[in-house]
Amino acid sequence: MQKITPFLWFDTQAEEAMNFYTSLFKNSEIGDVARYGETGSIVTATFKIAGLEVTALNGGPHFKFTPATSFFVLCETEEEIDALWASLSEGGQALMELAAYPFSEKFGWLEDKFGLSWQLNLVGQPQKIMPFLLFVGDQAGKAEEAMNLYTALFDDSNIIRIERHGPGSEEIEGSVIHAVFSLFGQEFMAMDSAYNHAFSFTEAFSFMVHCQSQAEVDELWQQLSADPDAEQCGWLKDKYGVSWQIIPDILLELMSDSDPEKAKRVTEAMLQMKKIDIAALQQAYAGNTQ
Repeated sequence: MQKITPFLWFDTQAEEAMNFYTSLFKNSEIGDVARYGETGSIVTATFKIAGLEVTALNGGPHFKFTPATSFFVLCETEEEIDALWASLSEGGQALMELAAYPFSEKFGWLEDKFGLSWQLNLVGQPQKIMPFLLFVGDQAGKAEEAMNLYTALFDDSNIIRIERHGPGSEEIEGSVIHAVFSLFGQEFMAMDSAYNHAFSFTEAFSFMVHCQSQAEVDELWQQLSADPDAEQCGWLKDKYGVSWQIIPDILLELMSDSDPEKAKRVTEAMLQMKKIDIAALQQAYAGNTQ
């Protein structure tokens, strides 16, 4: 099971987006879908694109995607990258046109019609998608520090490759031009940019960590949470502004119970929590709220 799941917050377009993305990429499929009623709009849904498991939520207009967090797509052929660019850019906007650059034979960066950012890079190897973190504004120059924190906190993690700006660069000397790192064996990318970007990390793109025990929840919460005002329902923000959801698997199991009253009690208990308390969830499930 994928330990960390990218989690996308949409206003009302989660189902449309999920169907769109799974139609574009290889090794893609729709997984579990939870709806408001039997035929209502999606609450949450899981799907895979190029083998990467993603969760989507219809949560209302509270948060918007920004280029601070994007999906980086490795493309095998020119036909593949051209087709993806044509589909993803329709109704969206280019941030960097699809073209040759000093660092790539063919690369492009865009926002799709839902506002989600994608980076497409022709590399001549099988299609793969990785979450990409861009550290800007007050966080510019902190990408390496963040990667060190994450790789120290999560198991089976390491910095795979890192390239830094040298003296004379317009960027911060020593800051990250490009890096690849692994968390629980899952690859991510990161870079710094000190340019005057009018965006930052937001809750619209968060990372859900699947936990097996209360001890694991407690440890991750203690090490990551840096903004008490952002703590709600298992969500937190770290000191770089990246949003995480620290979720024990038992929460998802109890909330999807076939008994609607039990599932409702668990959901209502969860909505009162900041950090998830497994024992309190189990008491709610059993009908013991005292």
